Amino acid sequence: MASPARPTELWQFGAAELATAVRSREVSAVEAAQSCLDRIEQTNPALNALADVRPDEVLAAARAADDALAGGKEVGPLHGVPVSIKINTEQRGYATSNGLPALAHSPAEHDAACVSALRDAGALPLGRSNAPAFSLRWFTSNALHGRTLNPWDHGRTPGGSSGGAASSLAAGMTPLAQGNDIGGSIRFPAACCGVVGLRPTVGRISDWAPPAVIDTPNGPVEMSFPPTVHLCAVQGPLGRTVTDVRLALRAMTTPDLRDPSGVPAVPDRPRAAGPVKVRMVRTLGTLKNHPAVDRALDRAAAHLADAGHEIEELTDFPLLAEASRLWALLLTEDTRSLLPTVEQLGDDDIRAALAGHFAAAAQLWGEQPSLQTYIDGWARRATLITRLQEFLGRDTVLLTPVCAEPAFEQDADVTDPERSKSLASTMWPMTSVPILGFPAVTVPVLVDEGLPFSVQVIGGRFEEELVLEMAHDVETRAAVPQLWNGTGREHTEAGRRP
Repeated sequence: MASPARPTELWQFGAAELATAVRSREVSAVEAAQSCLDRIEQTNPALNALADVRPDEVLAAARAADDALAGGKEVGPLHGVPVSIKINTEQRGYATSNGLPALAHSPAEHDAACVSALRDAGALPLGRSNAPAFSLRWFTSNALHGRTLNPWDHGRTPGGSSGGAASSLAAGMTPLAQGNDIGGSIRFPAACCGVVGLRPTVGRISDWAPPAVIDTPNGPVEMSFPPTVHLCAVQGPLGRTVTDVRLALRAMTTPDLRDPSGVPAVPDRPRAAGPVKVRMVRTLGTLKNHPAVDRALDRAAAHLADAGHEIEELTDFPLLAEASRLWALLLTEDTRSLLPTVEQLGDDDIRAALAGHFAAAAQLWGEQPSLQTYIDGWARRATLITRLQEFLGRDTVLLTPVCAEPAFEQDADVTDPERSKSLASTMWPMTSVPILGFPAVTVPVLVDEGLPFSVQVIGGRFEEELVLEMAHDVETRAAVPQLWNGTGREHTEAGRRP
């Protein structure tokens, strides 16, 4: 296959290509940053993907990056590469607003560990990517920054909660983005917007951040997070190519014992030569996929077979079904403890969305599961982790859809209670993975009726290189455009700002 022509504009460069060009001094970091700022000015007013972009600050950091190169200093692998940081992630000098007006005026004093790692690698934070309030929806809208649109189709969600990250990547605003994932929040937006998203193994990238403090009538209170946040949530990269995501993963990998789930060292996992066993799980139970979802799976399987891997379709995989059910139990019950804060600080959309989430979980576990049910759920989780690791080992991956449907229609979780309840079952590929803590990547396979469709590859714990290799084998054969082509359907108003 012929290599694609080199981009003509710097904002079109991938992260790896841009890092090489800056490091060789073919282009300057200032030129790269200015190109991205110009692209943001051109596309962000319609998409509303990035908030709080500070050009003077970004250009000053880029000049410092150029000075470091001119002075012969050793530089990192992402030197001069712009990256967006999500609004729920601490970045010094910026409010960790989480889309909440009440938190919009308290700048963070320190970076989260993942942001520090990106800076240490030479990346230049450029803009805060939008997310839903509390980052608890598969849609991206909040009362502080408004709604983010999907470049491919404004009537479809860009995904959530890292929807601003994915939308900005697809539109060329930055070549890399940081996100986080507890229920698909990296992988689903990446798929909705036709980019690549990696959820790493829990503990690989530090999730440490300075303690969040909220002002209450009784004074400042340091927020504590429930077990699912510590044991299921991860930080991770989004990019336009697998190569870029791999580069960002290596830069962000920061063993950090301040993180309760952090590991002291990431094991080196070189893969033995030979084909990989790819086990395709098309659906669970009686759930039917949209035809384009099945086409994407079949095409991805064909690409992997063409790459020499061993493909087998499984008629069912009950372990993933059970893991998705456990996610509905454990995350929902942990979220229950946050409801007073949501009620106090949240907007109408997040209240309606959570009502739908709780209604869907109640269909599986009842209105108020007992403490014993909750404890038993955590115990069962440990058993499922062991069984899945035994199944996958070092040489097997699972190939699944991202969702049984295309990107959802905007605000589908808040406009119709019955529709809202139905979303969770279609998202089993997203929800089954976080509760077990395994790595997974989503990669585009085709464009169908104007929308990108992706597949998910799941690997054993700390087998990020393996799942990225499989994603690369799909990507190089699928040849899906790395950038939205500028012809998305405009079904709704432009990105809404309050």
